[in-house]
Parts: sequence; structure tokens; C-alpha cells
Amino acid sequence: MVQIWAVASAFAGEIVDLARRAESAGASGLAIYDAQNTDGEVYVALAAAATATKTLQLGTGVTNPVTRHPAVAASAMASLQQLSGGRMTLGIGRGDSSLAHIGRAPATVDELSQYVQALQKYLRGESVPFDEISFYGNATSDLLTLGLADGPSSSRIEWLARKLAGETTAPNLRTQLLPVKVPVEVSATGPKVIALAAVHADRVMLAVGADPNRIKWAMNVAREARIAAGLDADAIKFGAWLNIVVHDEINIARRLAAGGVSLFARFAVMHGTSTGPQTSATEAVMQNLYKDIDMNDHTSSQSRQALALPNEFIEQYGVVGNTAECVAKIKIIEALGIDKVAAVGMPNSLDMADIERADALFFGELVPAIVA
Repeated sequence: MVQIWAVASAFAGEIVDLARRAESAGASGLAIYDAQNTDGEVYVALAAAATATKTLQLGTGVTNPVTRHPAVAASAMASLQQLSGGRMTLGIGRGDSSLAHIGRAPATVDELSQYVQALQKYLRGESVPFDEISFYGNATSDLLTLGLADGPSSSRIEWLARKLAGETTAPNLRTQLLPVKVPVEVSATGPKVIALAAVHADRVMLAVGADPNRIKWAMNVAREARIAAGLDADAIKFGAWLNIVVHDEINIARRLAAGGVSLFARFAVMHGTSTGPQTSATEAVMQNLYKDIDMNDHTSSQSRQALALPNEFIEQYGVVGNTAECVAKIKIIEALGIDKVAAVGMPNSLDMADIERADALFFGELVPAIVA
């Protein structure tokens, strides 16, 4: 059965109610955006959601390789893993709006690859040689410049390594072992990131839209990358980011979904050249997105790029319609081998009555239908 995850912004004051609602509806998990300038702090929100729920899985949706050192991200997620009893997932991508608002472009593919490999070592309690994290920042001098008599020769999260090994940290105190290593999921759109995710992540989260042909293409890229690396092509999990809006009226569903669809479709043409299979019609839409994107308003369905999307494109790239239509499309995607769906909804920038209706149908009808 495919997992269905809700997606939310990191506002600690609101996340508790949403997490409880998602758990009550039967959702598998809740992914929380890491966008420090436009949302709250993701790790605070995850802690709040973890203490307010019992079974709901939780994770970053997604963090990036720039705003936090991999040791910081790993230590934070491992702490949350212990707090939640093993319900955390670390989702990561190249970065987008979180970096734009500090004046940075997305991380390069090579930087993401190095970061994910270091992250996995930290989360396994392993030591990471300093030269393997030298790619991260240059704000300070090398430790050797201090002339110390001795100092660390590599980097390791010591407390995590002790817990994974079952060691006690103090006399007469029982160590609470970490339930399980935090899994790492890489969100990917283009072939290079799909390939690195297939080799170094625990799950590839495809952000290629809801068109089965594009999903099959991306899965083939991942499997070919694993074969090239000498790995089992079938021993990798696949998930998908899908723009899902449920509403009885298709025109309203399309309108509500347009902002999210424009955001995720843009990932496929971020640098001007579109990735994956395209028709002449979808290629034209991609090129318009590349030219028109406004990062100041990049999620809104009232943005220039969202308003320019053709209805046919929204229906192809997203999952929109009534409950039965949306469930049917998700089932088709599940049959391709997708075992997790992160459901991106709509921004709170339109008619609240329409948003509330779509929200009620998602939690009240779609989620129960998927998990039944």
C-alpha cells in the first residue's frame, strides 16, 4: 500500500493541530518545508509534531546542503528520531526558495552528492574525514592553524555513535538506544540528481509530476545508475511529490493547484533546458515557466507563472478532480512502483471556502480511500 503524506509549512503554533489531524485521518506522515525566511524553523516544528502524535511519520520536505552543516543536520534529525521513537525521515534536495532568500542559487549536483554521502556516514555513527566535508563553507580557518597539541582528526557525532553501539554515557544511567538509523530521501527532478539519489539515498523522491511516462522515465534513470554503480537495480525505493487538489468542481481544483504545479514543473526547466520526456505543448509551457518565474510569489496560484498554465498541463502534471478521479490517478502511479506520495496542496492565497472544501475532501475522503 502506498504511503500518503501531507505537506506543511513549519509554523510551530499551527503544526500541532495539522499533525494530529493528519494522524487521525490515517495519513502515513507529514513532511515539513525547510524555508527559514518564509516559514518557521523546521526542526522546532518537527519536535512539536513529534510530541503531539504517536504514529505519524515526520520529515523535512525538504532541507538543503547549504543552510546547515551535514553534522548539524544529522545530529538534529537523530535527536528527533530518538524523541519520536523512530518516526523521522530526512528529506533533502538541491534547495530553492530557502536559498533564494539568502541570495544563493541551488547547490550543485556535486555538492549535493558530497553532502548526502557525509550525511549518511554521520547518521550511521561513522567518522567523516575532514577532507570529505571541506566542500562546506570557508568562513573560518583550518583547525591546524591553532597549533594545538592534539585535536580531532575526523568528524563524528559521538553521542549518536555511542547510542547506535549501545554504550552507556554515564555510570548507573540507562542509555536509550536509537530505534533505527534516520533514512535519507533525495528529492530529484533531473537525471543527474536522480542518479546520485539512486546510489546514495534510501529512497528517491521523484519531483517530475504525475504523468506516468515521466515517472517511468525517471525510475529507469535511477535503475540504470544503480547498475552502473554495481548495485541491485531493484533495491531502491521510489516516492513521488505530487500536486494533489481534490474538489468537486474541476475548474476550482485546477485553480487551487496552479501555484504548486508551476513551482514543481519549474524544477524540470530550472536552468533553461527541460528534463524528461516532453511534448511540443509541454515544452512550450516549460519554456514560459523558465522565463516568467517570480521567486517573490513562487507558490501562489495568483502568480504570473501560475495564471499562464493551460488547463491540460495542470491536469497532466498534477492530480486534480473529485475524490474518485484523484484516487484513480494515484493508484496508477502506485502501480508503477511508487511506494510513497508527498501530497502538495495549495497556498492560502485564494478563496478560503474553496481551500477549506478541498482540504476537507483530502483528509476526509482521499486519505481514507488510499489507506483503506
